[in-house]
Amino acid sequence: MKSDRQSMILEIINGENIETQEQLLDCLLTRGIRSTQATISRDIKQMHLIKEPVGQGVYKYAVSGNRTKLNFAEKLRTIFRESITSIEYAQNIVVVKTMPGLASAACAALDDMGVSFMLGSLAGDDTAFLVMKDAASAETFCEEIQEML
Repeated sequence: MKSDRQSMILEIINGENIETQEQLLDCLLTRGIRSTQATISRDIKQMHLIKEPVGQGVYKYAVSGNRTKLNFAEKLRTIFRESITSIEYAQNIVVVKTMPGLASAACAALDDMGVSFMLGSLAGDDTAFLVMKDAASAETFCEEIQEML
């Protein structure tokens, strides 16, 4: 149902100038899809829709050019959160333990996050080593990740 609704939203915004969520709700209703404003709002966020100008102070919903990249980045973050079993540091080295086979995915997620103080990562099957700029960066990173988990 959700995928049908989101597909219909894409069809609607590609064919019409939709300025508001209320207009989008009306268009969905005329196509037989009942929904709420809150659901449409979540769909817009999940689909990374943006409002772009069409001229004379009017804006319409459109698909973001970064949509694929944003969806991929969010999937990597989910993998990262779900795969880590423990994280510790010694000096400027962070050791990340993951479920078997997921260390590489965790490192890919970290690389995508653009951690400025991470110099590099190396992944095995269930363990990843991260080299940070200094011990303080390693400690801060571990604390942030433990909060996220």
